[in-house]
Amino acid sequence: MLEVGNVTRHDNRYIQARKASAPSRIPAARLDALIEEAIVDAYTEAEQAVGFHATIEQHLALPFETVVMGAPVIAKKVDVTAACGLVVICYRGRERQAIPILELPLPDPPPAGWEWIEAYRRWARGRW
Repeated sequence: MLEVGNVTRHDNRYIQARKASAPSRIPAARLDALIEEAIVDAYTEAEQAVGFHATIEQHLALPFETVVMGAPVIAKKVDVTAACGLVVICYRGRERQAIPILELPLPDPPPAGWEWIEAYRRWARGRW
């Protein structure tokens, strides 16, 4: 594995990850529409988080490769924590780690359905 900036060479492929805090390329109005769709009929924060979980699982193309703390990982599953936060279950060989979806770097180009992650991030940060 060879790292240069935020690009990692692994298995003769290049994986580039953008920072989780990078600004979204999706217009705010579109993110707000996605948020409304994900939390329809959900009243409490816990119900809304579960709504996002179901929506992200339905739309996000899993598995996908990304880089976490300089190491290539495979994101395989989305889960809800006891505190109603969303995490992505990532694997590196036999190692498994739950990464908060708010902190997960997305690869460039991002996987299909990545806009739902951006919508969740906007909702979780109270920006809608």
